[in-house]
Amino acid sequence: MSVSKNQQRQRRKIRIRKKISGTPERPRLVIFRSNRHIYAQVVDDLTGKTLVSSSTLALAKEGEKPKLDRETATEVGKDLAAKAKDQKIETVVFDRNGFRYHGRVKALADGAREGGLKF
Repeated sequence: MSVSKNQQRQRRKIRIRKKISGTPERPRLVIFRSNRHIYAQVVDDLTGKTLVSSSTLALAKEGEKPKLDRETATEVGKDLAAKAKDQKIETVVFDRNGFRYHGRVKALADGAREGGLKF
C-alpha cells in the first residue's frame, strides 16, 4: 500500500501543527505552494482569522500570467511583509505547511524577512 506525496505532506503538516500555533502577539505565517501559484497568509489561530494575505494571483497584473519561480515567491514574501507592517505585525511563527524548506518556500520566507518580518 503506497502513500501519495500529498498524503505524506498532510502527515508532516499535522506533525508540525501540533507544535506551533499563532497568537495575536505572534501570528502564524502559513504558506501553500501549488504547481501554478504560491499563497501566504498570516493567521491568528485563537480567533481563527486571517490577518494578512498575499499570493502570486494577487500580484499578477490584469490578463498577465505570473511566473512560477523563486523571484516571484520573493515578491510575494515582500508584499506580505509590507501588508503585515501596516497591521503592526512584526514577529510571526513560520509554518511551511509540510513542504520542504527549499526553493520557492525558502524564497518566500527570505522575501518576508527582507520586508521586515522576524521569525
